[in-house]
Amino acid sequence: TLTIPHPYPDGVSERWIATHGEGLRRGTLMELAITKHDDTLLGAISLGIRRDSHWGELGYWIGKPYWNQGYCTEAAKAVIQLGFDYLGLNRIQARHMTINPASGRVMQKCGMVYEGTLRQAAYRAPEYYDLAVYSILRSEYRAART
Repeated sequence: TLTIPHPYPDGVSERWIATHGEGLRRGTLMELAITKHDDTLLGAISLGIRRDSHWGELGYWIGKPYWNQGYCTEAAKAVIQLGFDYLGLNRIQARHMTINPASGRVMQKCGMVYEGTLRQAAYRAPEYYDLAVYSILRSEYRAART
């Protein structure tokens, strides 16, 4: 992930959770838990919203025990649907570090199109990483549903 510190210091999760209400009130950020039917926390998914430009940026993480089970793809598809059908967005994009191709496969399964690579656009001490950019437009999303 691009914004989660590693190693994860004590107290960071509480501060992160405390930011969710304000983003939702302002209409700029939706942070949602990814859970099983029994409320087991699997991860989180977010949609940063740019209302002025009608686009959003998808981000997600899944706990390692739940990798490769389809949970992230299911959550991402639901958030994309929410973004287009309820928030009226025209574009949803996502980025992933190229060293994490599994994240890119989630984007592809959601119908997102590869747009390019931002070279050394992410920094995690002591290294720089390339970011692959994917997106889906509302017209593409609707065409795939018919």
